[in-house]
Amino acid sequence: MTASSSSGGGVAANNEGPIKGKNQFRGVLFKYGPKSIQVAFKTGDYKQQVIFIGGLTDGFLATKYLEPLAIVLDNEKWSLVQLLMSSSYNGYGTSSLQQQFCLKQVYVPCLYSVPCCVTQTSRYCSPFLRCSCIICLEGCHGARSAYQLSNQQRKFRGCGYWLSGYSALYAHKCSLFPRSPCCHFVALVILPNLNVQAPVSDREYRATLPETAAMIDLASSMIKEGRGSDLMPKEADPCAPITAYRYNSLCAYMGDDDLFSSDLNDHQLRMRLGHMSNTPCQVIFSMDDEYVPEYVDKKALVERLCRAMGGAERVEVEHGTHSLSNRVHEAVNAVIDFVKREGPKGWDDPWS
Repeated sequence: MTASSSSGGGVAANNEGPIKGKNQFRGVLFKYGPKSIQVAFKTGDYKQQVIFIGGLTDGFLATKYLEPLAIVLDNEKWSLVQLLMSSSYNGYGTSSLQQQFCLKQVYVPCLYSVPCCVTQTSRYCSPFLRCSCIICLEGCHGARSAYQLSNQQRKFRGCGYWLSGYSALYAHKCSLFPRSPCCHFVALVILPNLNVQAPVSDREYRATLPETAAMIDLASSMIKEGRGSDLMPKEADPCAPITAYRYNSLCAYMGDDDLFSSDLNDHQLRMRLGHMSNTPCQVIFSMDDEYVPEYVDKKALVERLCRAMGGAERVEVEHGTHSLSNRVHEAVNAVIDFVKREGPKGWDDPWS
């Protein structure tokens, strides 16, 4: 990794580009908050940034398409930011959508030239202010945290603004700032565009596993006993320690994480995804996703999801796996096309 250049033309002083070699990125590794997990890696030195947050068990360098994506983004004068949260790697089992939202609400203000009155966080924000536009690129688990971010109520305290809820996140369309005393820090958050890759249902996948039904019953009992934060037996999830609450959230019908299941009716999907309707959104769906059960009609599902989001653009990648590792070019082309069309060109800068 090299120091950031002052020219804004890439991270390396000699403009060598964001990729040094296979699985080797040039860029800046930085903390965006006081917690040890609040770390991000940025290639390029541009105001426009694409943020990537991976799925369950993912962290840095989560997918094969990140290398070519970083190169193409650099050519378009965009940076790629890979973000770690409490749910990264094996932390998803002891995290929650609300906790992921709290980490995001620390990072996103770092990208804007706005007042940031967080006593502990402001010193982390300062080097990365004054970004003019963001598009979030999410894996299936990151997608849920993006929806959580977008669905929060707008909050205000003191001398700055905290906006969430997609009508507010699309802030150049919004001029009303409701007040609430419960926000513990202040900043204006604008998330004008969202790209969602591989939105799949953990509940439907885990329902194909033999131990799931009994573990859901156990998790429900633990929650009723007030032990929702206690860990489940290892058999519940061999990949990571998982609390009763998070297991129930992922695996139970209409749990907090149950956003993309094919057996939800249209009304249920709209209630969970309808707040996306004011945000330009692209859904990239892998038509051979190994985590989608065989009985699910994938074409019908992605059409229903996009309709529930208010008419989101859909990209169906034929024969694509969950991570699109076998369809790298299709993934990069879809994202870049979306960035060019929905990026800052023609966008009303709220600071101008």
